[in-house]
Amino acid sequence: MESWEFEFEWLRIRHYVKDAMSAKELPDVKAVLFLIGIQELGRVQVEFTKEEKQDLMHVAVCTLLEEEGHYKFVGRDQDGWPHWEVTKRIKSTGVEDQEELLKKKIIEYFDKQIINESN
Repeated sequence: MESWEFEFEWLRIRHYVKDAMSAKELPDVKAVLFLIGIQELGRVQVEFTKEEKQDLMHVAVCTLLEEEGHYKFVGRDQDGWPHWEVTKRIKSTGVEDQEELLKKKIIEYFDKQIINESN
């Protein structure tokens, strides 16, 4: 995928989330990760603690990178929170490269979710 296509797809996902949430501004990567985390947790709460918000973003990252072989799902705890184990370390390539990888995986995630919803 060329860089302009990537930027277009990322912007498309941001607009999709903005519209779905009736938000005023386009979400950043952290906001989208937070929403994926809630989706993967499978329950909605009115409020989450700061620690729970961080845990939800971790859930999202693990979900997104599981397909790449970086994490393996091991189950849910007594409170229903999903857990993974690290199976392959991510090469330390810098923050920008890691963010680009996450954006690519977010695009794939939303494409799968949107396709699944429409079928």
